[in-house]
Amino acid sequence: MTMKHLHSSLAAGAAALLLTACGGSNNDDTPPPAAAPQLKLAITATEDFAGSYGTVGAYEKLTGTISGEVDPKDARNRVIQDLELAPVNANGMVEYKADFVLLKPKDMSKASGVLRYDAPNRGNILTMLNPVAAPSDAVYLERGYVLLYSAWQGDVPKSTPARLTVSVPVARNKDGSAITGPYRTELVPAAATPVMALPGGVFNGTMIPYEPASLDNTQPGYSLTRRINETDPRIAIAPADWKFAGCDAGANPFPGTPDGTRICLKGGFDPKYLYELVYVAKDPKVMGVGLAALRDTVSFFRGASADSAGSANPLAGRITHVLGQGTSQSGNAMKTFLHLGFNESLRGGRVFDGLYSHVAARQTHVNTRFAVPGGGGGLRTDHTAFGQTAPRGLAKDYADDVAGRQGGVMQRCEASSTCPKFVLGLSGTEFWQLQGSPVLTDAYGWRDLQQPANARVYYYASTQHGGPGGTASINYTPARNVYPAGTVVHFNDTFRALFVALEDWVVRGVEPPPSAVPRIADGTLVRPEALRFPAIKGLSWPVNGVATPVPDFQYLARHNGFPLFDFGPSYRPQDESGIASMLPPAYLNRDYAILVPQVDASTGLTKAGIRSVEARVPLGTSVEFNYVATPGIVDLSNLTGAFLPFHKTRAARLAAGDERPSLEELYGDQAGYVAAVRTAAAALVAERVLLQRDADRIVAQAIANPVLP
Repeated sequence: MTMKHLHSSLAAGAAALLLTACGGSNNDDTPPPAAAPQLKLAITATEDFAGSYGTVGAYEKLTGTISGEVDPKDARNRVIQDLELAPVNANGMVEYKADFVLLKPKDMSKASGVLRYDAPNRGNILTMLNPVAAPSDAVYLERGYVLLYSAWQGDVPKSTPARLTVSVPVARNKDGSAITGPYRTELVPAAATPVMALPGGVFNGTMIPYEPASLDNTQPGYSLTRRINETDPRIAIAPADWKFAGCDAGANPFPGTPDGTRICLKGGFDPKYLYELVYVAKDPKVMGVGLAALRDTVSFFRGASADSAGSANPLAGRITHVLGQGTSQSGNAMKTFLHLGFNESLRGGRVFDGLYSHVAARQTHVNTRFAVPGGGGGLRTDHTAFGQTAPRGLAKDYADDVAGRQGGVMQRCEASSTCPKFVLGLSGTEFWQLQGSPVLTDAYGWRDLQQPANARVYYYASTQHGGPGGTASINYTPARNVYPAGTVVHFNDTFRALFVALEDWVVRGVEPPPSAVPRIADGTLVRPEALRFPAIKGLSWPVNGVATPVPDFQYLARHNGFPLFDFGPSYRPQDESGIASMLPPAYLNRDYAILVPQVDASTGLTKAGIRSVEARVPLGTSVEFNYVATPGIVDLSNLTGAFLPFHKTRAARLAAGDERPSLEELYGDQAGYVAAVRTAAAALVAERVLLQRDADRIVAQAIANPVLP
């Protein structure tokens, strides 16, 4: 290539970059080629953000939309299920429109160069910073971050102004007719009710449903069954006894008013049952377009100077590194984003330099026909939910020996040299209820996996899926849970420190703390039947002034299995993509091993992982699971742990027959307790898993809240 041709090629590439907004600096104002994907920015509101943050000063909040296009001919988009069946505009492009919120310093010269993206959870901004309610979160603003929240999930309704939505197309047959196909969901009533809304599921009930191709439920492919536990045989409910309809217990009883978004059941839904609905749905959304929208939105804010209409990027020239974060469902989405290859921008570089998938054991059901990104197991755990049906390690050469498949989460990004620094955080819930251990072991649970050098996995010891922690968060509702619900041990402070460590890793090349996980080799990761809890006796929990006995541990979880399923020949299990034609799926008589963290025989707290101050200086046993109290239901409480306090004195615990130490034996007195807290906090700061500002706060709280005389 001559130098003249080289300059011409570079200019054309820069113009395409402006339009596709795919990261990197771009100051070229050359008009774009007509065939390039367009991207337009609209800022609809600019507001002051409360507070002033260190030397960075004041922030402002920008709200708006990104309207973009996805090229179905681009090889980087071909993984998107049904993209070739989506409607295209005059340019041959598939369109989307995504909401975003941006927090940025008013004076961008004081920005650090770090853009942090937080993925919304079912359209909700879970981690919108509120330094008034959570002063420690001010650390990100004081460090000069720009924070971006933008939509990726295409079935979120605009039910509140704060909810972020993205519009994605509906796939149609080549002749323009509606696409139909099998769809399955679980209806889990929390109380007796005559009607339940679609799409169903524990977490997805407020999303936009797929309506049936016909309201006639007597046709083949339509069924409603019930069972008490997931493993029980299904009992068919006659089509005459249920309808696609709205109804109530008053003026509009069964069969109600025809409605493709609700199910009316004669006699009503009983909360002791788990209901499974299968029907022929129509008009599948091309949900994977949401991942492309995320890729191109982040890339635009990262590196474009302006959009395709010439509107300036408010961050132009100021971003040097991009970090991404998702929690729970949106953390699963970040893993899926990486696994399906979307961390390669359209210019070939990385979208995210660092990714943190927080309390995220699975992937997200976003790239199948009739995808439901907000679905997944919970109470009455659905082990056939997409997003958990194909375990995989992180390494590109991960071997799934149960299914006979190869390839880990980082396989595609390794091939394109676009892998980020990756952090995966796991609470106890991810082991006990969300089948998370296969990321640490081979498929049969015989040996520990070696994680890639550019990845860290952190286990937050003795924690549940979320919550503020502390004794004030514990509640006891005997009708709902067998044990007092919640864990005093939490991971909020740990996450904050590790996110800062991720920034240091990406921006400054400073290695983060090593992975901290339970392991088969040292006996800290075991089968559930190998757990060895101490005897915990003689406790009571005050409920409305009445002392209610807490039972001993009578049984261990037996319903956390991970079976291998067949969803039909058009489903791609290695990617959890494609078309599921077999619903419910067929069990293939093979199972993955599910292991859980071993506990200390003295305290009942888990041994491995990052043990926070609350775990190192405990006030009781934070248990990573709880049991549903409803008679007949054998299941774990939804994403919830338990807390059983220590007795205060040695005499009290001996009289009760409790094998665990008392507070008196552990700390002597209040001064001893505070000293232990101070020592633990200092050690965690030295290990870089606790920020000094949080250590100071924790010590101050210990002083202000006596636990012993």
